[in-house]
Amino acid sequence: MTLEQVMRDAIRPALALLPAAMDTPQARCMLLAIGLQESRFVHRRQIGGPARGFWQFEQGGGVRGVLAHPASAALARQVCQVRGVPPTAPSVYSRLELDDVLAAAFARLLLWTDPARLPRTGDADAAWALYLRTWRPGKPHRQTWDALHAQAAQATEELEHA
Repeated sequence: MTLEQVMRDAIRPALALLPAAMDTPQARCMLLAIGLQESRFVHRRQIGGPARGFWQFEQGGGVRGVLAHPASAALARQVCQVRGVPPTAPSVYSRLELDDVLAAAFARLLLWTDPARLPRTGDADAAWALYLRTWRPGKPHRQTWDALHAQAAQATEELEHA
């Protein structure tokens, strides 16, 4: 998928299900950057691993965390209701591979659980730190992050004015 398609078909509809305060250029940039880092928006099922969706959530990690965290639990249940999926870790996990809007909403909710402000759109270092805190990747690849984050920042800027 192109970044424009991801924004149109997954991110914007997901953000529309959440409080308006969650829909910011910084949030959109982080969602694009993390999706690029995790799956390149090509793989909805992790190659050789258990993660699902473009944002590569694991059932016992991000899915369970979003469903249980005080900052995201109620919103996650609302998103699940709208998307027609029971708000349980196994149900959400199995649906992430098929429902890009659900996956994007859970990705935004995971970012919401972090108490720090979202980094400004062009701050790759702060965005990397947030990604590490929230996604806790098993094998982080910093060598790809800066270029992917720059791509996400540019796309966010272009799509804001499109």
